[in-house]
Amino acid sequence: MSMPVLYLSHGAPPLADDAVWTRQLADWSAGLPKPTSILMVSAHWENAPLTVGATTTVPLVYDFWGFPRHYYDVTYAAPGAPELAASVGKLLGSVHSDSERGLDHGAYVPLKEMYPDADVPVLQMSMPSLDPSELFELGRRLAPLRDEGVLIVGSGFFTHNLSGMQASPDGTAPSWSAEFDHWGGEALAARDFDALLDFQHRSPSARLAHPRTEHFAPLFVSMGAAIGTTDAPQQVIDGYWYGLAKRSVQFD
Repeated sequence: MSMPVLYLSHGAPPLADDAVWTRQLADWSAGLPKPTSILMVSAHWENAPLTVGATTTVPLVYDFWGFPRHYYDVTYAAPGAPELAASVGKLLGSVHSDSERGLDHGAYVPLKEMYPDADVPVLQMSMPSLDPSELFELGRRLAPLRDEGVLIVGSGFFTHNLSGMQASPDGTAPSWSAEFDHWGGEALAARDFDALLDFQHRSPSARLAHPRTEHFAPLFVSMGAAIGTTDAPQQVIDGYWYGLAKRSVQFD
């Protein structure tokens, strides 16, 4: 059976304190087939040429600043995935490796909620570009991994403008976030991949929703990996967190 492909909004380290969101993530993973391994593409790792992280368990990358001390004490000792790294290399032809690069918070924050036992091997892969078409093609080339039981996860944030965040996690979303989220939800429901790839020109409030596009970019990898499917993706999580859209989807 071919594994689904996910795009999720990963939140910041305090996501762990959000009882609703953590339950949503846990329930989501409980309904998925158990993966043989997980390939994570996080908004927080851009590197060219394309690089895969450590294939053994190494310390996490705490790539955030100014949070209380306990967020830097979190651990997630998932097994490395050398076999998956070899499969990625075969599919892509030329892949660099960084044996010291651990999982960043775009990877371990959601995985700690979805697979808390850390018993599934995880490999993180960099985004070599933010170009939507290039990332879509990258995902398309990775699609055969689904037949090997690999769960491909694009991890970003459906809207991401830190200067426009609201003061409360439950506050009303600003208009730019709500407009973009509504547009994106409809485009996903229609499988309008062309519109999503051209979101900077076709979507409302694109520049405010994504002043820089790295948090939307993992969606394109997920879309490419799901190109063989025909059904509309399941929109598993929606709503807002400090005004940012946490829309997360599953391509079957």
